[in-house]
Amino acid sequence: MAYLLGIDIGTSGTKTVLFDTQGNAVASALGEYPLYQPQIGWAEQNPEDWWSATVNTIKEVIYKSGVKAEEIKGIGLSGQMHGLVLLDKNNKVLRPSIIWCDQRTGKECEQITELVGKEKLIEITANPALTGFTASKVMWVKNHEPEIYEKVARILLPKDYVRFMLTGEFATEVSDASGMQFLNITERNWSDEVLSKLGIDKALLPKVYESQEVSGKISSIASKLTGLFEGTPVVGGGGDQAAGAVGNGIVKAGIVSSTIGTSGVVFAYTDKVTIDPKGRVHTFCHAVPNTWHVMGVTQGAGLSLKWFRDNFCMAEKETAELMEIDPYYLMDRQAEKVKPGCDGLIYLPYLMGERTPHLDPDAKGVFFGLSARHTKRDMLRSVMEGVAYSLKDCMEIIKEMGIEVNEVRASGGGGKSKLWRQMQADMFNTNIVTINSSEGPALGAALLAGVGAGIYSSVPEACETAIKRVSTQQPNSENTTVYNKYYSVYKDIYISLKTQFKKINEIYNEKI
Repeated sequence: MAYLLGIDIGTSGTKTVLFDTQGNAVASALGEYPLYQPQIGWAEQNPEDWWSATVNTIKEVIYKSGVKAEEIKGIGLSGQMHGLVLLDKNNKVLRPSIIWCDQRTGKECEQITELVGKEKLIEITANPALTGFTASKVMWVKNHEPEIYEKVARILLPKDYVRFMLTGEFATEVSDASGMQFLNITERNWSDEVLSKLGIDKALLPKVYESQEVSGKISSIASKLTGLFEGTPVVGGGGDQAAGAVGNGIVKAGIVSSTIGTSGVVFAYTDKVTIDPKGRVHTFCHAVPNTWHVMGVTQGAGLSLKWFRDNFCMAEKETAELMEIDPYYLMDRQAEKVKPGCDGLIYLPYLMGERTPHLDPDAKGVFFGLSARHTKRDMLRSVMEGVAYSLKDCMEIIKEMGIEVNEVRASGGGGKSKLWRQMQADMFNTNIVTINSSEGPALGAALLAGVGAGIYSSVPEACETAIKRVSTQQPNSENTTVYNKYYSVYKDIYISLKTQFKKINEIYNEKI
């Protein structure tokens, strides 16, 4: 028998899943770790935590499955995008990783735009300078921690740090590298022009592979630590969104995914470089060779519901523990009791600033329309609706760009909620489809590994083999009418509060 291993280094934890060659999950394990916020708008993690979770979950999966290590024919990596990992000449981590949702780099984005030029930056990297991207984080360290930057010998992304620990190779691949803002998106390699203008040595960056290419092999050290067979090939893999898209079969025109994880993403395939001139959505290289993707990203999707759970749903958490069920299941049952629109209560999910469509690190979360008649369950449903509105923002831009949308596939942790899927069907006024696997990025990474190992001839063939439709939810026309009315208000709230967001952020910064 042949098996494939997918490792997804996420924000809340690392999930490792073993699959057979038909895409069936054989065993899985999750290792969680903390996120640190030294200041409002900052977000950091320790790369060593990712590695520890990777080692432990690999060992657990091999043990639970009973599969022999030599039967695992390929390993694929997926991971949270944009995070900055800095290593010294001895390959030791220099500082905690500044991760994707960190918002401290507003001034660095202005600096990058000035140094490269706004139009030239979009022409080369397909995107304006953003606080979430890796380039602005590198510039922040250069500007604020020069004593650390002087020691930098390697700049890596989260999954590529784990790759190095597994293989000893410094490598990345096109989909994740696209989010660094150092890559020429058309040529699918580092941009000498951008790096030169920013004063960053190209030698600090790893070699760029296509996502299905073998980028290294399991080292003897990693083999002893994990139980993996020495020499097992490790392919390029993909950023979590590109790998998740492969795991959802978003590898041809017309099929779009809507993912609710910590962030929310609407992801569309395109066979040519398609750029939003307003910079509201991102254009990156896809994990399929010679293709690209467009994605809208909302920062605080599943994060918003987790924040609400952790701060206001103690009773649900305790009950769920006693019943040995997921607290989100109980929260769904509560939210179902509230009618669409929540009697005028609207939530803006900007807990970590926003990317699509506003590109505003100062944006904050808001409950708007709160009255004495509203209850906790109204607030709970409004959080879910607010996230869905933010995904609708993304979808509207993608349609505006002329990208074909025939089918939307729900994924991520939020995709498991039938209620959240129905909200999306109603707001998008489009069928929402689920598939036979909910493993998303881990499955996508494993399928890419299968292509690299020669089990499949191409990424589309791998998807055809492993992915099947399971369910379809159709929009409710009455709900669509209600949501369209509230959506127009939702969009106006940000416009009305934009100046106030900036002011409150300035006041806070004066305090510190």
